[in-house]
Amino acid sequence: MSHDAQGSEAPYDLVVSGGTVVLGAGRARVDLGVRGERIAYIGPGPLRGRATLDATDRLVLPGGLDSHCHMDQPPWEGHSTADDFGSGTRAALCGGNTTVMPFAMQMRGQSLRAIVDDYHRRARTAHIDYAFHLIVGDPTPQVLGGELPQIIEQGCTSIKIFLTYEGLKLSDYEILSVLAFARREGVMVMVHAENEACIRWLTERLLESRKTALRYHVTAHSEIGEREATYRAISLAELIETPILIVHVSSGAVVEEIRRARARGLPIHAETCPQYLFLSSQDIDTADMSGAKCVCSPPPRDRSNQPAMWRGLADGTLSVFSSDHSPYHYRDKSAKGPATPFTQVLNGIPGIETRLPLLFSAIQSNGLLSLEQFVQVTTTAPARIYGLYPRKGVIAVGSDADLAIWDPHKEVTIRNEMLHHAVDHTPYEGVTVTGWPVVTVARGEIVYADGAIKAAAGRGRFLACDRPLPRNPAPGSLLGA
Repeated sequence: MSHDAQGSEAPYDLVVSGGTVVLGAGRARVDLGVRGERIAYIGPGPLRGRATLDATDRLVLPGGLDSHCHMDQPPWEGHSTADDFGSGTRAALCGGNTTVMPFAMQMRGQSLRAIVDDYHRRARTAHIDYAFHLIVGDPTPQVLGGELPQIIEQGCTSIKIFLTYEGLKLSDYEILSVLAFARREGVMVMVHAENEACIRWLTERLLESRKTALRYHVTAHSEIGEREATYRAISLAELIETPILIVHVSSGAVVEEIRRARARGLPIHAETCPQYLFLSSQDIDTADMSGAKCVCSPPPRDRSNQPAMWRGLADGTLSVFSSDHSPYHYRDKSAKGPATPFTQVLNGIPGIETRLPLLFSAIQSNGLLSLEQFVQVTTTAPARIYGLYPRKGVIAVGSDADLAIWDPHKEVTIRNEMLHHAVDHTPYEGVTVTGWPVVTVARGEIVYADGAIKAAAGRGRFLACDRPLPRNPAPGSLLGA
């Protein structure tokens, strides 16, 4: 903590007083002084400020970092995401977030450089700061040898690869090439781990049997296929000796696979999302098409799976909690009416504004995570893993003044009409939560307060991420380190 409360340039531009602040070392009753865009002082008050936020009886947390979300992506199966950067980041900040990390998505035959340049143009309406993950769907020698190193130097230091989906899935050989590249460059590889052959084979058998109802989406995207793909991704990463992060883990069996790898000392990170803690396969299996609101891949599993997911989050096996906000309109997901087959339902659900309140409310009632763990999995861990710490992800002197002030007792019943995204539904309609962010501060600016958005579209900045890992010129000890 700083001990110079006022310094030579008092007053501060912004003072946050009277709250319980969650710092890197734990919670404390301290005041915060902000100068310009950064935190300048943490310690006892009183402080003088040009503007003051009274946080008495409230919690002051680092602004949330949603490290897995989709905004303004090019059309997927004929449909674009409902949220662009303007509406998506507006919803994010109203949910207590100050940083988002969406994806610049390259598919087969596309130039990654052109995709990233286009994504920079799309992001100009962002209300809060953002960084890009790179989806590499075509790791050609030109991409790995030319385009990708240049883009990494410009601050995109995480790569996502897919083991499924036409136009995106990589062969094991290609995965090894990407992992070896990542090890050399010191970048993180994120893996969508589902077995493509399992999905395709099961889908064909289901369609042959005329089993097209929504519930068969869960059958086609089996837990076994997810577990196998996770094991394979871990094995390939072990061969190359480089860390990876398994995204949107949905099942206890996959958690156990990751736990075993970590117990052997492998640097395997993993992420889960609200849909795997608060939704289930039962929510998909509806008589009407409303279950389409809960369709995503991998899908929510049976409710009996949720305790294993919570254990994984509590013991650190699942180190990141993101939204995987993938907003497609319900009207598009159910475009063919009650007879829409599961194969034609768009995959993805919205959740960028509700991510933090859902988890915050749950841990207040179940006690499975502490407040400090809540901050860790939603904010600090992704900032560290993706090269943004300590600029983002922590309340510390010198860090960006990104803050979310929470009323821990505020009761809110989630309704789509109250949310700020551009989607026509929320899968959490009618869910009541306790605890809600009431003020959001981004780089020292109050961007949301008392239900009013105060941020202008376009104020968000691109964040060039540091390399999260050491650079290793050798491709792995097996090949001669």
